[in-house]
Amino acid sequence: MTDTGDFDVVVVGAGLSGVAAAHYLRTRCPRERFVILEGRDAIGGTWDLFRYPGVRSDSDMFTLGYSFRPWTSDAAIAQGADIRDYIRDTARAEGVLPHIRFGHRVQAAHWDSSQAQWTLEAESGGQPVRFTCRFVFFCSGYYDYGRGHDPEFPGRDQFRGRIVHPQQWPQDLDCAGKRVVVIGSGATAVTLLPALAAQARHVTLLQRSPSYIIAIPGRDAVGRALQSVLPRKLAYWLIRWKNIALSTLLFQLSRRRPAAMRRWLVRQAQQRSGVEERHLQPQYDPWDQRLCVDPDAGMLRALRTGRASIVTDQIEGFTPQGLRLASGQELPADIVVTATGLRLQMFGGTRLTVDGDPVQVAGRLSYKGMMLSGVPNLAMSMGYTNASWTLKCELIARQVCRILNQMRATGEAVCVPVYEGSAADTRPALDLTSGYVQRAADHLPRQGTRKPWRIHQNYLRDLLALKFAPLRDGALRFARRGETAR
Repeated sequence: MTDTGDFDVVVVGAGLSGVAAAHYLRTRCPRERFVILEGRDAIGGTWDLFRYPGVRSDSDMFTLGYSFRPWTSDAAIAQGADIRDYIRDTARAEGVLPHIRFGHRVQAAHWDSSQAQWTLEAESGGQPVRFTCRFVFFCSGYYDYGRGHDPEFPGRDQFRGRIVHPQQWPQDLDCAGKRVVVIGSGATAVTLLPALAAQARHVTLLQRSPSYIIAIPGRDAVGRALQSVLPRKLAYWLIRWKNIALSTLLFQLSRRRPAAMRRWLVRQAQQRSGVEERHLQPQYDPWDQRLCVDPDAGMLRALRTGRASIVTDQIEGFTPQGLRLASGQELPADIVVTATGLRLQMFGGTRLTVDGDPVQVAGRLSYKGMMLSGVPNLAMSMGYTNASWTLKCELIARQVCRILNQMRATGEAVCVPVYEGSAADTRPALDLTSGYVQRAADHLPRQGTRKPWRIHQNYLRDLLALKFAPLRDGALRFARRGETAR
């Protein structure tokens, strides 16, 4: 195995989070030597990988964009290609590119307490390589980018048409004049339907159960007005906080007045689409799962015009001509799109050990949503489930810089969160009932009932906890090399 360098910090992943981490390391920790290891050959992460029709943000770009590089368009919801270009342009403008090593897929990370050091094993060009560092910062998200969730429906091999999963969308797929069935009701299905309806003969959304769909303007009229009369930085700051406040209000109303929010969400979707309410009425409360955003009511309008339709039923299996449903109905199809969800995977599938002992992530608690109990000198970039990913990942990147600067100033080499509570006082880290979360419950960390082990889906609370709270809070402990963190 080839040794390819020793660094202060190794960042894993060059997507939205990795570029943010690099920016803050460059600007706030100029003495730290760092490298970014990216398994693919391109910047952008999710936004470079997903290429299905209509792929776009499901959060507004004024909060999904970086605080240090304002999103200047008035497009609140952006297409995937535009987001990919924005991330690449930011990496170039912020001097991040020289720090990235493409084609380096991290496979294992081993912590040695005697050296206060991580050793990372990676593969590059089919050859094993090794890096060492004091601190490792995972910015690889929590999706399995290799494959999505694709159930094996009976009779699949009988189908004479084409079956595709959005995560592996074939660029040569032509839907013009075809009958398309999209299986699923989540964000991907809601994104796909209007894009496919614009070219296909007809699109049917086949769902086992409905999701909440909220129509929002694709462009921010208030933001456009503010940008036209105010200096750019001030306008961006005001737009960003306006959107943070609106998303927080929507979430809090959903939690505190679920019945009223349920009625409003279903009513606005039904009025715009014209379909029966039973196809739009989920069995769970708002924000028990993520709301599906429909920019400019594109999906709902496709339903109203008849270019698309919804069927709520169970799948019995494929037939040569389409799908057979539990109700006895048969759906004819030339193309079936299995928008059946993603698979979760922590740390990009990297195997972690601490002094030779494997780290079982499901047995660890999440410290402030950014570190794992008992795992030294390791942070992970995580976003919100009810707001833009970038809001949280920037807070975490700045907190990592605070920790690194603290250790450099005091000569300490180790920081590790230590949980001393009861295992009974814990719950899953992600409080969602979504299928992709439930399927991965045995592989995700947990959270406690009190700070700093409680994960709040609230930007203002996290801003206070990660920007102003003291680092030495009794849970995060520091030590010099060879000492026990206390």
